[in-house]
Amino acid sequence: MNDATLHPIGEVARLTGLSVKTIRFYSDSGVVPLAARSPAGYRLYDLDALLRLDLVRTLRELGMDLATIRQVLDRKVSVAEVAAVHADAVDLQIRTLRLRRSVLRAVAVHGSGPEEASLMHKLTRLTAAERRRLIDDFIDATFGTEHARLELAAMVRAAAPALADDPSPEQIRAWVELNELMDDEDFRDHMRRTAEQGTDHTEPGLRGEVPEPVGELVAAAKEAGIDPLGPEAGPAVRGIVQLFVQAYPHIPEAEGALRMIEQLEAAGDPRMERYWRLVWAVNGWQVLPSLLPDRSWLLQALRADRTP
Repeated sequence: MNDATLHPIGEVARLTGLSVKTIRFYSDSGVVPLAARSPAGYRLYDLDALLRLDLVRTLRELGMDLATIRQVLDRKVSVAEVAAVHADAVDLQIRTLRLRRSVLRAVAVHGSGPEEASLMHKLTRLTAAERRRLIDDFIDATFGTEHARLELAAMVRAAAPALADDPSPEQIRAWVELNELMDDEDFRDHMRRTAEQGTDHTEPGLRGEVPEPVGELVAAAKEAGIDPLGPEAGPAVRGIVQLFVQAYPHIPEAEGALRMIEQLEAAGDPRMERYWRLVWAVNGWQVLPSLLPDRSWLLQALRADRTP
């Protein structure tokens, strides 16, 4: 075959592997013009047409539309430029399909009903930017811009949940539950009050932030089987309060136990811990053991009246 050879449409179909109907469509669309017509009026194609048809087929298989292909063939854009745009589009499609697969797996594994399946699909089909906007809206609505809330707001924002492109069923369910919790106005109010108390310069952080040695003493007392309401808990409680006061020297020693109770009660709402555990689950981070049992023991021990 040389440059001057002309081929009827049937032979072009055989050489390119395309159907006669497809070649005729590309010709009528102006994407691959025919070179000439035979005396009988049949379409004839040259080498350039064969090369264009091969490129068109390749670009179509890569998902490009005819308008874009025509721009490539007319040298208005390069193949590299078009390929870069379409690669980004394919990446988005892959991420969407992975999320859809994760939702289906979550529904199958947990036997979700129609409403939960619909909610999962709705929340996971959002773009990463839209999911981030949900978190930002929650933080802004909860904490606002008051200085007294900025510390906790910054902490929540820094550890914002980010759903992976290919999440596990557990991450999907954690993301859905987290969104339900963020929509709970009562929970928002609690976080807001905690922030207002926790960043007051005259108070210790009211987020359950007791010194680490305190946690060690509580764990030791629990391991020893000490009843938090019994007299044997007295020495442990006194040691715990002393450590607390040392950590916050502005608190009078006589008020140590009362301040600890206030701090633990402010952080005692189980939804606070649930929020963070859901964030860890969504982000694929290590989920630490719950602090609620230790806080419960310590609160009971601090509240107990051991007056003879």
